[in-house]
Amino acid sequence: MQLRTTNIEKLSTRTFDVLIVGGGINGAVSAASLSQKGVKTALIDQGDFAGMTSQESSNLAWGGIKYLENLEFMLVRKLCKSRNHLIRHYPSTVREIRFFTTISKGFRFPPVFIWMGTWLYWLIGSCFTKTPRFLTKTRIENEEPIINTAAAQGGFEYSDAYLHDNDARFVFGFIRSALTAGCIAANYLELVDSARDETGIWVSKVRNVITDESFTVRSKVLINSTGPLVDKFNENLKQTTEHRILLSKGIHLLVEKVTTSKKVLAFFASDGRLFFVIPMGVRTCIGTTDTPVDAPTKTVTNEDREFVLKNINSLLKLDKPLEQSDIIAERCGVRPLVVSGEGDGESDWMQLSRKHAVEVNSNACYLSIFGGKLTDCLNVGDEVCEIIKDLGIEIPYPDYTWYGEPDAKTKERFMHQAELMGLDSFKAKESSEHLSTRLWRRYGDSAFRLLEMIQADPDQAHVLIKGTEYLRCELREAARREMITKLSDFLRRRSKIALIEHRDTIRSSAGLLEACQILFGNQANAKLEEYFQETLSENMD
Repeated sequence: MQLRTTNIEKLSTRTFDVLIVGGGINGAVSAASLSQKGVKTALIDQGDFAGMTSQESSNLAWGGIKYLENLEFMLVRKLCKSRNHLIRHYPSTVREIRFFTTISKGFRFPPVFIWMGTWLYWLIGSCFTKTPRFLTKTRIENEEPIINTAAAQGGFEYSDAYLHDNDARFVFGFIRSALTAGCIAANYLELVDSARDETGIWVSKVRNVITDESFTVRSKVLINSTGPLVDKFNENLKQTTEHRILLSKGIHLLVEKVTTSKKVLAFFASDGRLFFVIPMGVRTCIGTTDTPVDAPTKTVTNEDREFVLKNINSLLKLDKPLEQSDIIAERCGVRPLVVSGEGDGESDWMQLSRKHAVEVNSNACYLSIFGGKLTDCLNVGDEVCEIIKDLGIEIPYPDYTWYGEPDAKTKERFMHQAELMGLDSFKAKESSEHLSTRLWRRYGDSAFRLLEMIQADPDQAHVLIKGTEYLRCELREAARREMITKLSDFLRRRSKIALIEHRDTIRSSAGLLEACQILFGNQANAKLEEYFQETLSENMD
């Protein structure tokens, strides 16, 4: 946690060009783009980075095929281009995946009509992915026999993209990029109040959630990137905006792998909403719901669970129906949906899209980022940079490309070095891919440090927490550079261990205490108990 402590000290001693409040995907890309272009940037979050909506997604980067029904062709075009851009610039992380979709009898559109829509979707997406296919009932039964076709009249297959690691890890990649470029970021810092002084500088009172100590941060510009809290934040700072958000709760359940299919099985649930069966390594992710809520709740109700289980049991031919006892982990988050003007959005809830809006109060040098999704994140980063420039903040390197994996030559050099030292021979039985591939995808050029650790001590290549893929050297890297303040930061967001293992399995895992000792030193036992107390409280809720 030394990096966090050092950054907190720096936050109170400098005047920044920009202070970003909120470390979800919008805040992360804003920090990465600004800092990489030379802007003096700070970022704080009242919890951990990606600790709210950005850790509860479907792990998909998609162009919004469902928005074709609303004739939002320009939005679909923009999202498809964004998806393609992510695939092109993050080839190890964002990959094309096929969606295998079944249409039930009596659906509002015939399968052939929707299949034609998938070709339009493909064309709008610049023909970047594999071409769509029409699926007869017989073809569905032959290719994906687990699907219950009793009520099916056909279907279609098309492509979008998915995140190979979890969504929160993807977000942290931008945080890490920003830190490398000089951004001063820290988690578990709550903005209590902020106001402009007589010189026009924003003076923000910040509370350290861990120690309860307070200090001030000075910045020329303030960015509200608090996701589902954006309206409340603006209200507290007396900022009036044209846009606001409505909240939609979505949940997913993680269960044992129900099919070996590498495709996303997509359906329309009993109430007409989209429903997915998503491969997630050794697990299957099922959902989602789309429930209007008034507050950024993170509570999964029994009604939510029963809705998802009822649909999965009717849509798939399982050996035995899934029950609540089969649930390994749950994801629950709220989607901030943007509305503007006089419309309240209530009458057409299901038609609201996941577009984003960046609203600026130029007089106050204040930005609010509404809505958005992982797919469109690079556009948000670029848009924020343009606005900051218009506010008179110097952009020293305006043409610098701030996103993307290291170049092919760097990857080739890493793979060559990994091969010379026989890295892949250390592959654990739990691993689904070569160790060299996984380390490169997760750490990029930082993975060279892991090679050095393993060369110096081969024990660093051993899996530390039994049943997972994470090595000793990865824990050491995380302790130094990933600002892990609580055990949940590592188990739930820097890794996906908490998504694929039962709470009790994690607690009894050999190596867990040593992992905590690496991450937290002499606070290991306290952090361990803190985590299980928090997760017990969440389960009771």
